[in-house]
Amino acid sequence: MFITSDIIWFYLLDAGFYGRPWTMEQRTELFQREQTWGLNTYLYAPKDDYKHRMYWRDLYSAQEAEQLIVLISAAKRHNVEFIYAISPGLDITFSNPKEVAALKRKLDQVKEFGCRSFSLLFDDIETEMCPADKQTFSSFAHAQVAITNEVYQHLGEPETFLFCPTGPKVVSHKISVESIEEVSSVLKRAPVIWDNIHANDYDPQRLFLGPYKDRPSELIPKLRGVLTNPNCEFYPNFVAIHTLATWCKATADLTVSVLIRLGPPSPGDEEEDPCYSPQKALTLALTDWLQEFLSTDQPGGKLEVTSSMISKGSNGKFMCRLKKEASDEEPMQTDMGESSYVPGPDENPLYTAEPLTLDDLKLLSDLFYLPYEHGPTARTMLRELDWLKNHSQAATSETDKSAEWCSRAQRFDDMCDAVVQMFNRLSNAPNRRILYDLYNYICDIKSGVGLARAYVKTLGGQGQPAAQLMNDDPEPWGFRGGLSGEFQRMLPGHGNRDLFKHPPMTTVYCIRPYCPEDKVEVQRVFTEMQRTGEGRAPRTAQPPLICDSLSAGDISPSPQCALVMEDDAGICGYALALTDATPAAAKTQVIKKLISEEFPSLVTSQVLPRVTDPSPAKRMIGWLLSSIKSSGSRGVFCELRQGDRRMLDFYSKLGSFKTIQVSGLPQDIVAMGRTL
Repeated sequence: MFITSDIIWFYLLDAGFYGRPWTMEQRTELFQREQTWGLNTYLYAPKDDYKHRMYWRDLYSAQEAEQLIVLISAAKRHNVEFIYAISPGLDITFSNPKEVAALKRKLDQVKEFGCRSFSLLFDDIETEMCPADKQTFSSFAHAQVAITNEVYQHLGEPETFLFCPTGPKVVSHKISVESIEEVSSVLKRAPVIWDNIHANDYDPQRLFLGPYKDRPSELIPKLRGVLTNPNCEFYPNFVAIHTLATWCKATADLTVSVLIRLGPPSPGDEEEDPCYSPQKALTLALTDWLQEFLSTDQPGGKLEVTSSMISKGSNGKFMCRLKKEASDEEPMQTDMGESSYVPGPDENPLYTAEPLTLDDLKLLSDLFYLPYEHGPTARTMLRELDWLKNHSQAATSETDKSAEWCSRAQRFDDMCDAVVQMFNRLSNAPNRRILYDLYNYICDIKSGVGLARAYVKTLGGQGQPAAQLMNDDPEPWGFRGGLSGEFQRMLPGHGNRDLFKHPPMTTVYCIRPYCPEDKVEVQRVFTEMQRTGEGRAPRTAQPPLICDSLSAGDISPSPQCALVMEDDAGICGYALALTDATPAAAKTQVIKKLISEEFPSLVTSQVLPRVTDPSPAKRMIGWLLSSIKSSGSRGVFCELRQGDRRMLDFYSKLGSFKTIQVSGLPQDIVAMGRTL
């Protein structure tokens, strides 16, 4: 999607999903949130407004017109630009002048409502033209552009006019700076991204409560705006919109304020994006969303009840005077009985609803994260279940593995219990409107977790097999997904697209501080990497490097500046640093030239070839750089040999390490550095 006129940067919010359209009240509430969070545009494009798409030629009735006028006015009151979008691509004949006239007439009507910004959408349509259009236009793109330019001129070349063609990818996992630069070079202007990262209209069992991520903040100066196409349900979009707003404002100043509010950066956050942390943005959003959950949502305002509002009337019933925002006080009677019931010593205790917590919302987000990934807790649960299932023979054996199995089974059970408790607290949250949007999803995940929990207990010999798992005549909640689920299970590729694979696609890595006992293993990794590559000269024949001495254990790393990475087989990588490399370089004149006020610290890292995923190594380096920065250092450098192509490529792709030109360096040595 791109903008046809030259306007300033803005951020947009879209309602372009399939499903029940949001109410006018919800859209007005959305405008309030946009204004509060710094978003400034709303694009009206509900696919199930039949006069937006299916019956795009029909003019709005008087009642429909009144609703749109009220909505456009509400947007203006909250300084939100209202963009009306129309989607004629299902059945328009581009070469028919009557069709073009009908499109102009429809947009002229909306213009009379007070709308000044428009969009033409040609997404989700057939890719072939009809025979009549093929005689007039050389391509589908030619037809779309011709009608778009004609409408744009007819509307008087509005300042904001968006055009969305059919694209090759509906939901992008990642959006890179390079891809946007390529699009910009073709369009000759900065584009607007229509982002479906949180859209869930293609799967009724999925909801996306994860943060806006995998879009580097470096994109911001290269774009005119971002449209986020959200979840169908209105209230669960709090996280999607809130984190987008945080991303939009990603600057160095924001990073400082977030750090003050939430603490030091997580390992790798700075390295991945110095101005935006998805996890910190998520925590900010969930913290604010928690307050929404804890507010009793009543017509006319939010309702809060305190003990001072409750008194006992003459009829023996308790009366509560409720003060609502923007309304007068109203009495409400609550029949609490003549006396409170107190259960006996052998009776069931009274049920007490526990308040929802931030940890509950973090768990909820992890369970319903993003299209291409589960949250950390969900991934852990899947890994544990997979391990317990594949090692079930250890559950009842008399071996050391049995203790491990029981320990991990208990851990899995505790995580399942946390899901159940989260469900219970959500179900008792005061704000019922949010709950009703979430209820089907949390019921489904609670049932699925319950089945897995019962299965693990069965593997461990705790009671009889659960009926819903093993019975020939199970209850309906034991086989999920309905007819669609049965179709999928019959297909040969069923499960191939699961986010969690069997076995897992990625190994579990542990990054921890280096300890003296790790010295031998670090030396082993260093020696093994020294041997990698044909024709490499022995260490004694190569120019001396500080990193060699550091890796070999001849020099000790600075305190809190050494990390190791482990997988199931043991230590598979390390990252070591000297906050002040000057003493170590005293005998190495060439390397001394690298050390300066700009780059006083040295870092070295190696990862064994069996680690094929670069993400753990990036996180390890990011954590180490954070520690070096905390020591007061302004920059770091690393020494690499030309033959170590793997690590050269690794540092280059980090994006922040640049080659340092130093005269007198041996031809085989490459120096790279970065400021902190």
